[in-house]
Amino acid sequence: MFGTRDSGIEGKSGTEYKFMSTIKSYRELRVWQNAMNITQTIYELTRQFPSDEKYGLVSQIRRAAVSIASNIAEGNGRNTTGEYIHFLGISRGSLFELETQIEIASRLGFLSQESHTLLLKDSELISKQLTGLIKSLNASSGFGTRGS
Repeated sequence: MFGTRDSGIEGKSGTEYKFMSTIKSYRELRVWQNAMNITQTIYELTRQFPSDEKYGLVSQIRRAAVSIASNIAEGNGRNTTGEYIHFLGISRGSLFELETQIEIASRLGFLSQESHTLLLKDSELISKQLTGLIKSLNASSGFGTRGS
């Protein structure tokens, strides 16, 4: 689960896609696969959080994690590249929200140092993959880029 290493725009074969039209499904995107992995890890780790956090931090951190992969998928299903990029931006926002919640959980003693470090490492990879995918879509569509 921890420590995934692949480009955000690589398919199963490892070949980098230059245009989104060659990707048949968002499921082929390593960034989506890695977002699913971090979500599964978050669910497993939060089972060990104190029961009084069930409707607090546990709920928040799980929703943020679920939102990352969900917005990648939703954006992929939209009609335009601009809409796709918009949803990838939402996904990045959810990822940063998750990073903050990981920090909070760690400071409160709910996560081990090892889990904290590995989650942030995985989050950093997903962030790079999202940025790369957004840049690739911008380049192929002629959209300008906003500072990332």
